[in-house]
Parts: sequence; structure tokens; C-alpha cells
Amino acid sequence: MWQAGWWTTGRDRAALDLFRAVRSAMADGTIPGAFGYLFCSREAGESAPSDAVIREAEAAGVPVVTCSAARFRPELRAADREAWRTAYHREVLARLSGFTADLVVLAGYMWVVSAEVCRSLPVINLHPAAPGGPAGTWQEVIWQLLEAGAAETGVMMHLVTPELDQGPPVTFCRFPITGGAWDALWTAYRDKRRSADLSEIQASQGEAEPLFAAVRREGVRRELPLIVQTLRAFAAGEVALAGGRLVDAAGRPLDGPRDLTGPIEEMLAGGAG
Repeated sequence: MWQAGWWTTGRDRAALDLFRAVRSAMADGTIPGAFGYLFCSREAGESAPSDAVIREAEAAGVPVVTCSAARFRPELRAADREAWRTAYHREVLARLSGFTADLVVLAGYMWVVSAEVCRSLPVINLHPAAPGGPAGTWQEVIWQLLEAGAAETGVMMHLVTPELDQGPPVTFCRFPITGGAWDALWTAYRDKRRSADLSEIQASQGEAEPLFAAVRREGVRRELPLIVQTLRAFAAGEVALAGGRLVDAAGRPLDGPRDLTGPIEEMLAGGAG
């Protein structure tokens, strides 16, 4: 059976919700696969949210592996962050050596992985923009979209490579941010920009700015469906990673990432988002 490796820090309730949603999709057959293991970068007792994820996985019979990043050689982390990253993830890989996974998902994993992890495992991560869209944190992405007057945006899963956030996109979805109710939000934003610099709007309203908040809300709605549909496509054998490239069921290289907009919008329309 196809298996996913699940890496998380268990920082907040969202980590538990995400694990539950994917486990549910596996249980009902949406994702024809299972968890090979769950790895948490916090150990039991470090925080209530991570403890909840660990307990949930153990109760579901998912093997759990932990290695506390906070407690791992803190003196090295303070002196040489890159050397610490390499040493920590070498220890993680050693602890995971008895487990297998066809694909590893970073699901709220708060540490940059080492180059050795990228070479050893097929790892994917979420990025809050469509292929070719802005880089940066989700906040930086949205402000760039607003300043560019973008007509659409999206969410993607990309291959994790040693170059941070530079891995090729694997799957994605798009959604419009103009037309209908969006137009009034754009008008109000542009009116503000005529009399205020971007930095002033960021300081006075920040993430509460109505257009910013609407873009964020619609992106978040699609993140979980994208993860579910991505795992479904991999588990069903529709796509795979080979030599750092996305290939189809016959092993032929694909020209670009898999567009999952259709099934994701169907999930949202059906109440899954």
C-alpha cells in the first residue's frame, strides 16, 4: 500500500486538524493509502498541541517518531545554525531508518530541512501562491498580489530542495480575486493607496485590511483540499516523483505541475472546505 510520511512540529490546533482530515480521507478511500509514520520535531510533554497530534496518531495506530529540535544540541544551534540543521536532520533520518514512505509531506513543520533530507527523501511542502506567483511568506505573497493588482492567485505544493522555496511545483490550484464581491474590495484598497503608502496601510490595518483578509481566507480554504487531492493523485499512481521530476503513471516526465483546481472546487462546493 502507498504510504505517506508526515512531518509536523505540532505548533497549534491546525496541525491536529490537518492530520485528522488527511487520516479521514485515507479512511474513506479518497486517498488510497496510509500513513507510514508521523514524525514530530517536539517530544511528548513539550507542548499541548504537539502532544495532541502525537496521541491522535498513536491512537490511530500510526507509528510515531519524535526528536526534539529545541533540545537537540542548543549550543551548536546558537553557534552555527547550518551545522546544527545538518546534524539534527541526520539524527532524524537515523531515527526514521526503519520506516518507509513513498512521499513525505511537511505539514506545519517549522524547521528548514537539510540538504541531506532533500537528497534522501521525496519531500513536498505547501506554498501560498500559484506557480509563477510571488515568493515569500503568506503575508509577503498577499501584499505583492495586492500591489500588482493580480486577477488571480492560488496555492501549490512544491518539491523541497536545498534552495529554500525554489523547488519545482508539483500540484496547484488557482482561484480568481477579481469580479463579483472582489471588485468593491479592490476599489476600497485602491482608494486607500492613493492617499497612503503600502507601509502605512500595513501599519494601520495589517492583515485586517479587507482585501488582504479576503485573499487570505480564500487561500486557506483551499490549502487542505490541495493537500488531500495531491496525496490522492500520488497514492492512486496518477503522478509520481522520479529523479526530482514529476512523472505520469507510465513514468513519462510531465511538462509542468498537476492542475487540481477542478477537484478542489468540487470539494469546496460539497462542503469539504
